[in-house]
Amino acid sequence: MDFKNKATQITLFSLGTPQMRAFHMTWFAFFLCFFGWFGIVPLMKGDNGVIATLSLTPEQVGNTVIAGVFATIFARLAIGPLVERYGARLTYTLLLIFGSLPVMLVGLAQNYEQFLLLRLGIGLIGASFVITQYHTSVMFAPNVVGTANATTAGWGNLGGGVTQAVMPLILAAVITFGAPAVIGWRVAMVVPGVALFLTGIAYYFFTQDAPDGNYKDLRTKGEMPSKKASRGAFLAALKDYRVMALFFIYAACFGIELTLNGTAALYFFDTFGLNVAAAGLAASLFGLMNLFARSLGGLFSDKLNRTRGLHGRVIFLFVVLFLEGIALAFFSRMAALVVAIPALVIFSLLVQMSEGATYAIVPYINKRALGPVAGIVGAGGNFGAVTAGFLFKGALAYSDAYLILGMFVTIISFLVFTVRFSEADEMAAKMEMEARLAAVSSD
Repeated sequence: MDFKNKATQITLFSLGTPQMRAFHMTWFAFFLCFFGWFGIVPLMKGDNGVIATLSLTPEQVGNTVIAGVFATIFARLAIGPLVERYGARLTYTLLLIFGSLPVMLVGLAQNYEQFLLLRLGIGLIGASFVITQYHTSVMFAPNVVGTANATTAGWGNLGGGVTQAVMPLILAAVITFGAPAVIGWRVAMVVPGVALFLTGIAYYFFTQDAPDGNYKDLRTKGEMPSKKASRGAFLAALKDYRVMALFFIYAACFGIELTLNGTAALYFFDTFGLNVAAAGLAASLFGLMNLFARSLGGLFSDKLNRTRGLHGRVIFLFVVLFLEGIALAFFSRMAALVVAIPALVIFSLLVQMSEGATYAIVPYINKRALGPVAGIVGAGGNFGAVTAGFLFKGALAYSDAYLILGMFVTIISFLVFTVRFSEADEMAAKMEMEARLAAVSSD
């Protein structure tokens, strides 16, 4: 979707424009969604953790890891067309409010089946990523859209790292204030659930759909197509081979990040003999790189776009994705904690830069179907996580599973070369960027 008055710069410490309010609300909402999405993971181990309380087998634990990301595939596919029709403001509000319910209710699970079902429900909030990327794409101009998309997504993904370190602290606080240790994890999960609910209300009142207003008002004024015009956009996106290529590319970066978010704490606990808090802290370093790593992917992609056009964005994506696969393979072979942690940090830098570079390309695939494109590509990340999850269900060591995934990523990186743009696409993107910048300089 193309709109007037898109922001040509990111004024980071400002809330004075609808563009920057959307920027900050999207990353914060996505941050909390990640917090709720993976908040249960660092509470799985321990004498009074989820595994012990519900008597889960290793295979059942593997199933819950898959369940946590499986539902998100369908949620992301569905949310793309919805946000295109109803706008980011209303769609995000409803997702946050209803998504908070399974997060709070997971503490009521009494057996494996109930816990698995609630993990599926929690997975629905992973669709928040699509809304985040869509909202910033309609708010920011081509010269900064890659950076805006990458930063909001990266700071949101940061929740996956923060939760690894903070949820054990919340658990400790809950027990300190009187809750029996055996129900500590149940009470602790109420905290992210309440935060999600309140943020849903705030999103409705502090944001708008587009730079010049909400979709309902813009359609009334005749400044954007009707809801009927958006029909068929999903099929149009699905038929574009580049969308499907990016689907698998995103599976090889964000899908791998989700896998690490769901397994890293368990890996450090079992492989290096760390306690629950220390394993969560070590695993959190992976997610904490989102503070800047994904933003770098978008920033470098934007810079290459100015000199080498859309082709420059594509080449950059290949480089970081290829190196990501190599880095993951090296991490899997680290036998000492002192070298495993630096290897994890390097891998984290590359995987998140790959994600930022991917969504720096997404806004240029099909502007008339931006929501469906963002949804389909985003679903690819969860498809990758679900597929990778099967490696962690059986007797295969986590280190060997990571090695296999590293090889997979390296191979998939060559798929980037199928994402091509015509000379007309290159010229249109260049002219749009120049026009946006010229309009700003003349003000």
